[in-house]
Amino acid sequence: MLVETLDLRGFRNLTDGELSLDSSLTVLHGPNGAGKTNLLEALYFGLSGRSCRTRAERETIRFGESLSRVEVVVADGSERRTFLAAVDRGEGRRHTLDGSAAGPDAAAKRPALALFMPDRLALVKGPPAARRGHLDRLVPALWPARAELRPRFGRALAQRNALVARVRAGASQPASLDAWDMELATAAVGLIGARSEAVESLAGPFRAAALRLGLPGEAELEYRPRSEADDAETLAAELRERRAADLDRGYTTHGPQYDELHIGLAGRSVRRYGSQGQQRLALLALIFAERELLLDSRGAAPLLLLDDVMSELDPERRELLTETVLAAGQALLTATDTSQLPDGPRRELRVRAGRFELVAGSGAVDANAIGRDAA
Repeated sequence: MLVETLDLRGFRNLTDGELSLDSSLTVLHGPNGAGKTNLLEALYFGLSGRSCRTRAERETIRFGESLSRVEVVVADGSERRTFLAAVDRGEGRRHTLDGSAAGPDAAAKRPALALFMPDRLALVKGPPAARRGHLDRLVPALWPARAELRPRFGRALAQRNALVARVRAGASQPASLDAWDMELATAAVGLIGARSEAVESLAGPFRAAALRLGLPGEAELEYRPRSEADDAETLAAELRERRAADLDRGYTTHGPQYDELHIGLAGRSVRRYGSQGQQRLALLALIFAERELLLDSRGAAPLLLLDDVMSELDPERRELLTETVLAAGQALLTATDTSQLPDGPRRELRVRAGRFELVAGSGAVDANAIGRDAA
């Protein structure tokens, strides 16, 4: 699956109009604040229905406009699909596929999205919740039939926590937790199994990608669940054993909501001991490992969105990264300095105040576009 075009209306500082993408690499370069990152966000928003930079999508609306709207055309062989995402200032939101509301199966009808942005380094050096969330988004991308695992667990956890609060307040009896212990344990075991399978599949490609990118020492990816229970009955028993602690604290203190995805290098945690450059390369290795896994499982490579990825890498690692990107299928890459751009075939766009000018490659850019100040 390839993205052919995106049509922009009222999105941050970007000029309204249609933009076509190369089937392999499209490079965007220009000064800070020109709109390069905004374009990656717009593409992510159009395909997924949510921003990759903010939870308040109304922030994407350009000053003076009433809404932002992104339409993306995806080619899948001879078939064309149109994704549309829009949000207005009242936070009314739409996400449609070919004119109908995009349902849970929409993700399987678009390219998977592999995103690098500098603030995403929190995935490597931030708290475990970021890594759990990332893993829980990868599972349905790999296996769409498992998309309900994380929401089901979330609902069961919320219900059990609410009941814990009622028991603690004396409004319910402790024995009433038995049924929700089993419900939560059943949902948890399914989620733990899917996470574990995903990480086990990722570990080898992650190690290989880290080696290609020049990370020293053997790279490690390991799922570390809080519980080692193999079945719901065992996990439910563990919950019962910890019931007193739950009632004392007012919430569930055991389960996959506390699990960790360990990212290591030469036997040490990259989060604790890795340099900024090593953390950046570890994140890239994870992205490329996921790309390989998605390509194997879905038969289609994810769309790579790489923002300012070259800026803190030395020349040798830039060259290694370039080789990987050029072999990765469809990708968009941004840079402020043209000296950071990879050699080889590409579509190159210069970005100035939200306006795109074709520098190299084929395809039309709106020649009548009017630049706007960055939002």
